[in-house]
Amino acid sequence: MSHRIQPLPSHLVNQIAAGEVVERPASVAKELIENSLDAGADRIEIDLEQGGVKRLRVRDNGEGIAMDDLALALARHATSKIASLADLESVATLGFRGEALPSIASVSRLEISSRRRGAEHAWRMAGEGGEPIPAAHPEGTSIEVRDLFYNVPARRKFLRAEKTELDHVEALVRRIALARPDVGFRLGHNGKALFQLPPTEGDPARLAQRLQELLGAGFVQHALAVDESAVGLRLSGWVVAPAFSRSQADMQFFYVNGRVVRDKLVTHALRQAYQDVLHYSRHPAYLLYLDMPPNQVDVNVHPAKHEVRFRESRQVHDFIFRALHRRLAEGAQGGAAVAEAVPEPQGLSQAAPSPWRRAEQGTMPLGVRDAGQGYAFSFAAQAPAPLPVSQPAGPAGAPPAEPGQPLGLALGQLHGAYVLAQAEDGLVIVDMHAAHERIGYERLKRAWDSGEVRRQPLLIPLPVAVSRAEADLAEAQADLIRDLGLVVDRLGAESLVVREIPAALQGADAEGLLRDLLSDLAVHGTSDRVREEVNGVLATLACHTAVRANRRLTLEEMNALLRDMERTERSDQCNHGRPTWVKLSRTDLDRLFLRGR
Repeated sequence: MSHRIQPLPSHLVNQIAAGEVVERPASVAKELIENSLDAGADRIEIDLEQGGVKRLRVRDNGEGIAMDDLALALARHATSKIASLADLESVATLGFRGEALPSIASVSRLEISSRRRGAEHAWRMAGEGGEPIPAAHPEGTSIEVRDLFYNVPARRKFLRAEKTELDHVEALVRRIALARPDVGFRLGHNGKALFQLPPTEGDPARLAQRLQELLGAGFVQHALAVDESAVGLRLSGWVVAPAFSRSQADMQFFYVNGRVVRDKLVTHALRQAYQDVLHYSRHPAYLLYLDMPPNQVDVNVHPAKHEVRFRESRQVHDFIFRALHRRLAEGAQGGAAVAEAVPEPQGLSQAAPSPWRRAEQGTMPLGVRDAGQGYAFSFAAQAPAPLPVSQPAGPAGAPPAEPGQPLGLALGQLHGAYVLAQAEDGLVIVDMHAAHERIGYERLKRAWDSGEVRRQPLLIPLPVAVSRAEADLAEAQADLIRDLGLVVDRLGAESLVVREIPAALQGADAEGLLRDLLSDLAVHGTSDRVREEVNGVLATLACHTAVRANRRLTLEEMNALLRDMERTERSDQCNHGRPTWVKLSRTDLDRLFLRGR
């Protein structure tokens, strides 16, 4: 049976579009709030009833909509934000499709009231096909959406309980509020205010207060400021110290030109930056903003605008990875807290030249091979100069720490496991095993990186069956794979053979490593699989050779440990992601003993 092709009614077209744009009340709130931001609003109020299903209103103090434009605002593909293909390729606004309002109006009872800045009065219009009528309204726009999906029962039955829908709206408003600290937000539900966030107006203290209200005191307390710029890109915001990671990926916010996005490339770069400082089962927390020329990112990928496509994806990936890798290497000593101004990029603190020398036989540093000779051996070349006779080095008369010594000077040991040090502004407590483990691990990595990757021929070459595409990739990337420490040849159309692997990975699953390596190369064009495997071996070695609990250290050894920590990248946490040191400030100590009350 043949059917004639015929155009769909406009109302049905809008409902089909609504299926892509409008999923639940939070989807409606997102589109309306983004329109308010594009209109230049610095005050936005969101009011809900029954989780936004019965009623959702967004009111702003933006520039408003003229009477003649009200009807067009509800027309499909009518927008003031783009007018040509060139505009579409350089979108600088959150909205641009002209689909949201007509789509929402097609599945709800929508009313819009607006007053242009400087206009005598406002105008109101109800739904498509209505006529604007005069109304009382302050400068700005209010859009009220009632009875969502009242005419699409199949969609309405997929809505969840009132609290669930409210939680989605609240999470959305929080995400947008994190992106725009210059805008005030108020969220109310069933006549009750849930939260009210005034604009921060560039005040760091107000910004810290907003972050604490939205993300919690733990985020603010342990956040590390990031501000890096290169090749027309800027990455700013905060990453939380790895030692204070989370069990869920529920505190990860990434914005591109003010738009919250979910992007596999970004996620991969972040995971790579954290891979050496975070336990595999933990998730980092971060709030990061990537600013770049609008013509270098395509936001016209998905109707909901959650996804983007970077024109120079490899460059963006490497920039994000290197910026965060450097910042995490600096640790808590490398930048400001949330409440302080974002610092200018300081670059890496220069680690002191390694005192380790190669053993006469083999390549293992003496500090590892001869750990049994005594803990002081590892620190002999970095021990501080002897203190003047007039300044005794004992706990009772320890001189104050110098400005270049943020971890202070040692006072003694506690329970054979912790080093206590007096810093300029408080008491530092160091887990000596965890700290020494990180120091040894970083030294081993530097030693490994200082020479070529040493390969070990397999006694029996290992054949690996792969797809034709994987075999082609292995053949094309043979030099890169060899640089990573594997020697792989092609035997046939769908067959490879592994002949050599990195010497440090003797006994490893060579087939699994090759498959993972090819998968990474296919998706990302690069791979850290071999580096991760080698790092795992080095981390285990560093753990086994680190100083053990109940080992008595001299004050000179303790101070050498503190100085080495200050020079070592990523020394804030051990190889497993646990903190290596904590500080009790003088204020904390005074509070414990109720001083000043």
